[in-house]
Amino acid sequence: MSTLSLRLKTIASLVPSGARVCDVGTDHARLPIYLKQNNIAKTVIATELNEKPLKNAQTNIIESGVSGISLRLCDGLSAVTADEADTVIIAGIGGEVISGILKNCDWIKHKGISLILQPTTSPEVLRRFLIQNAFEIVIETPVFENKKIYSVITAKYTGNKIVYPDSYYYIGEIPKTDDGMVYIKKQQRRIFECMSALENIESRKDEYEFYSRVFGQIENLLTENN
Repeated sequence: MSTLSLRLKTIASLVPSGARVCDVGTDHARLPIYLKQNNIAKTVIATELNEKPLKNAQTNIIESGVSGISLRLCDGLSAVTADEADTVIIAGIGGEVISGILKNCDWIKHKGISLILQPTTSPEVLRRFLIQNAFEIVIETPVFENKKIYSVITAKYTGNKIVYPDSYYYIGEIPKTDDGMVYIKKQQRRIFECMSALENIESRKDEYEFYSRVFGQIENLLTENN
């Protein structure tokens, strides 16, 4: 039986039963193996950009004895078609890269497709991309791994563009749980550091004012109802 880190278990818990999954950047294929071993996914397509990790994934799949996992050597979702997956997982890479993969795939803009996304950096870039391209962030789940805290974002295409304050792109739909508060305060510290670094640079006054505004919005969120 395949064992997973808490981060990957959290992602697996968000996959609907009977889903047809595409795991982009599958690495060792631990998540696809787990999804099949536990009868969560009906089928899984596991993609990789480079041959070596894809071969590692193939070895692990063979050793696990599971069936129903298809391997693809491709960039992002370029070798996957709309009729092959209803749940797309992209985890363990930066928000900019995830945004680029999504941008290059038209068929994810369908109301029957679920996206499960876990950016390691720049989550605000990914959230902004999703909102500006008429996706809805349905839920976010904070998760610790290796002394770092991340958010797993579940999103769906709606076709409706909603206007949010700038702070939304930094904290999204993170709940005010204990772990959620750790995430929110981490993001607020990031913003404060950016704001402080720009405070006395006249040529970057607009950036300073942006971060100052976002910091204030998050501060108001943290203090409301307290």
